[in-house]
Amino acid sequence: MSSSARRAAHGAKNSKAVQTLARAGFAASGVVHILIGIIAISLAVGGGSGGGSADQSGALQQLASAPGGVFLLWAAAAGLAALGLWHLLSAFLDRSADAGSDRLKHIVKNAAKGVIYLALAGTAGTIAAGGSASSSGSTRNLTADLLATPGGVFLVVAIGIGLLGVAGYLVFKGATRRFERDLNLPSGTAGKVGRILGTVGYIARGVALAGVGVLFIIGGVTNDPEKSTGLDGALRSFADLPAGMILLVVIGAGWIAYGIYAFYRARYTRL
Repeated sequence: MSSSARRAAHGAKNSKAVQTLARAGFAASGVVHILIGIIAISLAVGGGSGGGSADQSGALQQLASAPGGVFLLWAAAAGLAALGLWHLLSAFLDRSADAGSDRLKHIVKNAAKGVIYLALAGTAGTIAAGGSASSSGSTRNLTADLLATPGGVFLVVAIGIGLLGVAGYLVFKGATRRFERDLNLPSGTAGKVGRILGTVGYIARGVALAGVGVLFIIGGVTNDPEKSTGLDGALRSFADLPAGMILLVVIGAGWIAYGIYAFYRARYTRL
């Protein structure tokens, strides 16, 4: 990257407009997590049936049905896109981790977050424009496409194992409160509440993502893309476990906790 292009990218990353929209993106992510948590709890209360899809597309469709939902979706899409852009710029411009493997981890982590937020922004924009989107359908299609390629079974299983690794890290991050490095929490009661929300939220997200990883592995081993149904399928599968309804309520409450914590990030995150 040339020096002039780097300066322009730095200027975009540090501009007030991008940072304000990025904070709005954290808030939009919070709304999505809260809605997913509510849908998960409704699945438990309804015996695993009814409600929308317990994933990002289902949450955004719920938002679209609210008064002023289309406006809210476009606002969410703008914020999520800005947050995705900010993460991508941070991946390559932030020199806080310059050394070898730390630098590589920094790039991979922020680039992955950037792609995820941009994809979520695209889903929000699609629904706002009157289109349809299905996270679970996209996951099944991806699995089917991979299984159709040479060595596809190993790729799908590898994705599942990778997701289990990320899930383990999320649980670790919540249990050890490493998330506090991402923001400047206030002192007093507000800070204590933020720590509790972050701890519970990260652990709940990790448990749910572990379910997604297991479904990828099952889909690969059985060579059946219908088994790989993403977050919605993972949460619904918890309902079939012993005491699964209670577990689903706990996970849903955890996602709601993370959604509220995301508003802390919108206010106190280090940009």
